[in-house]
Amino acid sequence: MPFQFKLNLDHELRRLFGDIPILVPSSVLGELANTTDKNGKAALTLARNYQIVETEFRGDEAVIEIALQRSAAVVTNDRELIQRLKQRRVLVVRLRSERYLVADDY
Repeated sequence: MPFQFKLNLDHELRRLFGDIPILVPSSVLGELANTTDKNGKAALTLARNYQIVETEFRGDEAVIEIALQRSAAVVTNDRELIQRLKQRRVLVVRLRSERYLVADDY
C-alpha cells in the first residue's frame, strides 16, 4: 500500500493515533521475503523498521491473533480480512482515495 500509492505510512498512522508502536507479525516477514510482488523487497525493509511480534500463526490468522491479543488496529485493504476483523470488533485502518488512511468503525 505505501509504495503503490506513495503513502507515508508513518505520517498517516501518527496523524490518526499519535506516537504508538507499530507491530508486524513475524510470519509477515517470511511472506514478504518470498513474494514476487515488485514492491516486496521495499515492503520487507519497511516492515523490519517496526516491532516484530513472534507468532506461530500464519497469514491472516497471525494478524487477527496479534490484533486481539494486543487490542491493536490493523492496517489493510483486504476485503475478506476486513470482514473477519470487523466480526471480531478489531479496528480497521484502510486507504481512502489512494491518499490517506482512515479508521473504520466496527
